[in-house]
Amino acid sequence: MTANGGRRVASSALRKVPGPSRRQEYSASTRRALVEVATDRFTEHGYAGTSLDEIVAGARVTKGALYHHFSGKQALFEAVFENVEERAARDIQRAVRVHRDPWDKALGGLRGFLEVLQEPSYRRIVIGDGPGVLGYESYREHEQRTTFGIVQEVVASVLSSYALEPSMVETFSRVFFGAMSAAGTAVSSADDPRRAGAEVEAAIRYILAGLRQMAESGATLPTAVELPADGDRAGDDLDEADQA
Repeated sequence: MTANGGRRVASSALRKVPGPSRRQEYSASTRRALVEVATDRFTEHGYAGTSLDEIVAGARVTKGALYHHFSGKQALFEAVFENVEERAARDIQRAVRVHRDPWDKALGGLRGFLEVLQEPSYRRIVIGDGPGVLGYESYREHEQRTTFGIVQEVVASVLSSYALEPSMVETFSRVFFGAMSAAGTAVSSADDPRRAGAEVEAAIRYILAGLRQMAESGATLPTAVELPADGDRAGDDLDEADQA
């Protein structure tokens, strides 16, 4: 009897857990509509060429509804930017996770990234308008939270056989991340993004092949280089000046 009574109490408690209200559901759908329409407009016309009037008309809401969710055009753009970038990061992550071999992971991540670069919304919103609208610092913070983590994972996996210090793995990650960012800008602004992407893939595959050959031959990578003390460096400068 106690067990049955306990089940009845549990069932009753579950029934009383409130779900989202109709107002909350309407609010969420309004926000989604605004982000979806803004994504289309920003992709097609860019940030500067898109007005809030166009967005609210496309979403079939009032401007007051827009300001209920976003403080203005830049805040709406940031929501769109995050949505596009997070979707891209998930696509790249899937391309990485289907492989077990670390070198295949690296190539899978590279191809996933290059596929993302073919998407007009990513090229226009993230690569094109993102740095200017969000500002350099905010843009880099977004990258740090999303795609940089994937690069770190891949680089750590590829370099695991070298037994490097964590600081060197971090340095390699930042070097590769910088190269990928520069490649992304080059591909997104190219007249033929497909051809540019293929050239980037060929170049990075060549670099990865070299690293793999070094790893398989037992070669070691350098650890952190010890720099001369300031006094020694100053002495060297004086010697060089005397020789001149």
